[in-house]
Amino acid sequence: MSKVEVIPVKTAVLTEQDNIIDVIKKYTANLVTKEDIICIAESVVAITQHRFTRPEELHISWQARLLRRFVPPEGSMSSLYGMQAAMNIEGKWKVLFSFLIGGIAKVCGKRGVWYSLCPQAALIDDVTGTMPPFDKCIVFGPKNPTQVANQIAQQIDCKGVCIADVNDLKRACIVGYSQGIDPTHMVALLRNNPFGNDSQTTPIVIIKNDISKTQI
Repeated sequence: MSKVEVIPVKTAVLTEQDNIIDVIKKYTANLVTKEDIICIAESVVAITQHRFTRPEELHISWQARLLRRFVPPEGSMSSLYGMQAAMNIEGKWKVLFSFLIGGIAKVCGKRGVWYSLCPQAALIDDVTGTMPPFDKCIVFGPKNPTQVANQIAQQIDCKGVCIADVNDLKRACIVGYSQGIDPTHMVALLRNNPFGNDSQTTPIVIIKNDISKTQI
């Protein structure tokens, strides 16, 4: 039985001038087969959709100043700019009340309620959170990631496509995936973060020899 291979694909620095479908075609053309799965870092998909802003463009509200004090320091939401960016996308009052609901749920033993109510709060990358030159920007989550994944899968003869948010703390989330892909299985394959969003510039990963059953 062949061992599953997880192959990072090096690209040029991708910007808002790039089309993500054209990028995938260009850099995977001679590497991917119809049995392979293409995985893409969610921050790069968002950048090509021009979903980013600079910290100096944000007006910091008192709600952001208050809430970020209650977020663990390793998260993007502990930053004034990260929290304000989430409020700009989701709405500041929605974020505030969802945070309160999430706090009550956490006391009752249920975690993750805030992020489920305000998913952009989980997807936003604060400054230094992605590859240069966008390491000086706040990068939002991608728009319509499942639609994007299906569009890529329709253009490329592969087993499937997923868009993933993965970090070096072994936390992985599949934010969008094409028909037939099992997101739980993909989390297990990507948990060790094979993406390189710094000088490696490997925001695309190809998974080969995966013989798991696809989701029906």
